[in-house]
Amino acid sequence: MKDKILITGANGQLGSVLTKALQNIYGIDNVIATDIKFNASFKGHFEFLDATDFKSITYVIKEHDITEVYHMAAILSASGEQQPLRTWEINNQTFLNVLEASRIHGIKKVFYPSSIAVYGTNAPKNNTPQDFFLTPTTVYGMSKAAGENWANYYFLKYGLDVRSLRYPGVIGHQTSPGGGTTDYAVDAYHYAVKGETFTCFLKETASLPMIYMDDAIRATIELMQAPTNAIKTRTSYNIASISFNPEELKAAISKIFPKFKMIYKPDFRQEIADSWPNSIDDTIARTDWGWKPNFDLEAMTKDMIKHLKQNYKTENA
Repeated sequence: MKDKILITGANGQLGSVLTKALQNIYGIDNVIATDIKFNASFKGHFEFLDATDFKSITYVIKEHDITEVYHMAAILSASGEQQPLRTWEINNQTFLNVLEASRIHGIKKVFYPSSIAVYGTNAPKNNTPQDFFLTPTTVYGMSKAAGENWANYYFLKYGLDVRSLRYPGVIGHQTSPGGGTTDYAVDAYHYAVKGETFTCFLKETASLPMIYMDDAIRATIELMQAPTNAIKTRTSYNIASISFNPEELKAAISKIFPKFKMIYKPDFRQEIADSWPNSIDDTIARTDWGWKPNFDLEAMTKDMIKHLKQNYKTENA
């Protein structure tokens, strides 16, 4: 029997790109993309799904003989601070629904996206170790830390093969920013290509871990395709790629657009960034299943700008 993939939150910043990657691997008919809204440009099998509704998730799993679930639905960090109770409810209830439905219906593997937001201000700022204890200061980070523990619980108690990554800030040309604190970097590239001055909501020295979308998607798929005995961490794996601050990003962009201007007006998101690591240690992921990034800041900047130029040229044609 062929694997049948279910993706929740398929219209999101990561979910939309991951959906296409999984379609290329498993075939367009074997990937069921779901969300609470429909994207008119989507190609493939789409179904409306409110992941807070347990019966709806159960129905889709049974109807399509799903074997693997990628649970990408969530409210992100900056958006989450605007509506904390709703963020807690949605981020936690949707994942518990996925876990329980997967347990009942014999799902082979579940993917859960965690985040560097699980760390708190007490964690070492540089090269933050994977196993340092978690005291997040945002509701998004709290929900992700809780989700990591639920993932570990379902593995230990029920043998459910749940796998997870702690994503840094994800930068990609494929989608618009989704309400995350690290999304300033995505916006900066858009403004540079449009020839406009960018107002950054973080300080110029606010260094954060980042990853290019291509590497993030590849890491996700490599983790899920790794042999079961290689997965020794059942909370979540750190994955590292690039760490930089807005001033370093500006310098990288200015090599291609010398007239690019960035001004700084830090807002509430700076406090969120202050609670996160400057860089993270991903030695365990590299050792267990061979993780290794392909893009540094310069390579990412060149590729982002190349694709964004094409996107804007197409839009204005």
